Amino acid sequence: MNVQINILRENIAKVYYGPAGVIDRAICCLLARGHLLIEDVPGVGKTVLATSIARSIDCSFSRIQLTPDMLPSDIVGTSVFDRNSSDFIFRPGPIFANIVLADEVNRTPPRTQAALLEAMNESTVSVDGVVKQLPLPFMVIATQNPCEFEGTYALPENQLDRFLMRISLGYPSPADETRVLSERPGSSNLPALQSVLHAADVQELQSAADRIHVHDSLLDYIVRFANATRKHADLLVGLSPRGSLALTQSAKATALYRGRDHVIPQDITDNIRAVCAHRLIPRGGVASGRSVDQILMTVRESVPLPL
Repeated sequence: MNVQINILRENIAKVYYGPAGVIDRAICCLLARGHLLIEDVPGVGKTVLATSIARSIDCSFSRIQLTPDMLPSDIVGTSVFDRNSSDFIFRPGPIFANIVLADEVNRTPPRTQAALLEAMNESTVSVDGVVKQLPLPFMVIATQNPCEFEGTYALPENQLDRFLMRISLGYPSPADETRVLSERPGSSNLPALQSVLHAADVQELQSAADRIHVHDSLLDYIVRFANATRKHADLLVGLSPRGSLALTQSAKATALYRGRDHVIPQDITDNIRAVCAHRLIPRGGVASGRSVDQILMTVRESVPLPL
């Protein structure tokens, strides 16, 4: 593992006491220049994980606590009239940061959710017809409760597609939960957490991920896998070309994370659930009582890996 990546991982682990694989997946999402959606029930450490990632990097950070009455201008900013200059001056919103924590993203109405679309896709925002560049690196880490919870608005498909990965944390192991009760890392360790990487370091690592080699046979596997989802009888919408790109970039970031300069099949298969599950739409909700994860597993077993 790259020394800088290992230092980042260990720093996050000082605060987040959940499964180690969750930290691995979150860092790979950052290396792949992606946005991360953390979905789980309240109280399992979603905000602690997201905040620890942001504080581990010496860059600008903002937290948006999304609420039902929030407006798009509360996120991107607005132009206000300045009497001294007799002109309108733009006051940037909290989206103008390297890492943005959008807490409880599905508690705000769709109109406000849509304000994140351009920012997440283009790293720009348009205000009064003027396109403004967001600082780089730029990553949105959003948290949400399950959609069946009261007072939530399901994210539309085009919004979900902007997230490179969606992960769930699950409940901690008994040993980890005992540590949380004993040490209370969210209130003791988190405020004192120091940054271990600069923004420029992250950009260099992201560029290194871009340079990871993917053999043509593995690209062919990703295409075959995507086509298999599009033809699956239980899926209304399969994996889009954007999803195929996301799976490829995630595999490259995973290879870098694991200290290699090339992708192997496991780098792809390990990312299938996090990258693909939220991009697929089953027929009639959950088809024949099967979850999207189960359908993905069936597709994965039906598409042979390259030798």
